Amino acid sequence: MPATTMTEAEPLAAIRVDLGAIFVSLELSKSTWLVTALAPGSEKMSRYNVVGGDLAGLFVCFVELRRKVQARTGKLYPLVVIQESGLDGFWIDRAIRQEEWIESHVVDAASIAVSRRNRRAKTDRLDGEVLVRTLMAYKRGEPRACSMVRVPSVGVEDRRRICRERKVLVAERVLHVNRIKGLLFSQGIRDYEPLRRDRRASLEVLYTGDGRLLPDHLKAQVSRELDRLELLLEQIKVVEAERDALITEDVAVPTSPVLLLQHLKGIGPEFAAVLATEGLCRHFDNRRQLAAYAGLAASPWRSGQINREQGISKSGNPRLRTTMIQLAWLWIRHQPDTALTLWFMLGDWAAFTAFLNDGRICLTNNCAERALRGIALGRKAWLFAGSDRGGQRAAFMFSLITTARLNDIDPQAWLADVLARIADIPQHRLHELLPWHWQALRTELPVAA
Repeated sequence: MPATTMTEAEPLAAIRVDLGAIFVSLELSKSTWLVTALAPGSEKMSRYNVVGGDLAGLFVCFVELRRKVQARTGKLYPLVVIQESGLDGFWIDRAIRQEEWIESHVVDAASIAVSRRNRRAKTDRLDGEVLVRTLMAYKRGEPRACSMVRVPSVGVEDRRRICRERKVLVAERVLHVNRIKGLLFSQGIRDYEPLRRDRRASLEVLYTGDGRLLPDHLKAQVSRELDRLELLLEQIKVVEAERDALITEDVAVPTSPVLLLQHLKGIGPEFAAVLATEGLCRHFDNRRQLAAYAGLAASPWRSGQINREQGISKSGNPRLRTTMIQLAWLWIRHQPDTALTLWFMLGDWAAFTAFLNDGRICLTNNCAERALRGIALGRKAWLFAGSDRGGQRAAFMFSLITTARLNDIDPQAWLADVLARIADIPQHRLHELLPWHWQALRTELPVAA
């Protein structure tokens, strides 16, 4: 049987390159759009520059690219275009999709595999090549080559803006309230509430901690902050009115997700609107897809002897994830008799009932949260640790001190006594030095003078 030989005209390809289309990637920036193309019958990528925002110039580039390939191969190929989701949104994709000879894709940039070197080269030229290769792998049907973004319709995208704008306005309101309270706290005023209706009248009768009237410039600054705060409050009312109007329109449809959600106890108009616009507007085949979209999917680390869970992935839609987590805790509060709540309680029954068998355990963790509040408010004040290792040591010491305080023990006296006893006490009795056992041990075995 004659042996089959491979001539130079028919090289053996490791991967399929000729997929019957021109593959194009777009690297978008404010000043320049870099077009990277790989045509059938060619092994080299060509690059073209288009002025940023010039959509007509981009189509001229596409037409010229098709003409050159047709002149070389005698065939008129379609274009398959890819771009990263980012600041430019989806308007370019929508404009490109209007042409029948162009297939457009928007990719999640975080899903593209890149080099894990400490310092890797990153240029628009290299990124364009990576996008073309990723697009070819996706069209070949390779699994998990990348994650393509489902471009929402114009109407769906516009409806999302109401809840997103409200979230931005509420965050700005918190900033102004904290700034006003911070300005007054520096003068010894602790009980002023900027969100009360009598905020203007209360400001006029405020006295500092040392009995003085507010300084004129400070009062003027606080008044200007109140002006901004009142403008935000008015804008929040307008946005909520627009949201309620959309909900009223949706309620008219019997199968509307908003209508079905509002029938559940514990879900108000804001939660219903966020869940409907951010999550229920899409189709999911199973709960795994929903968890991945919301960033609630598991992130296991299983390699060799390592087998641990890193927590939820926190990728995907952060607004939907935040709302779903809040809804999960509200569900337990407002739906205590449902099967889902009972399943959750029975799954952690040992933890929920531990306080019944151990009197040292509090019914709630409010005391621990109050103890941690000082650290959370300190923020940059804790930079004295100097390094991660110093921060870990500081956290260790702070945990010991706070635990002693929660057990009504003087931390300094407890630490001094423990350091004096620890060298003489047997190892199997070290647990007796813990704060909740220390008082009994101190009475039983006083420290030798």
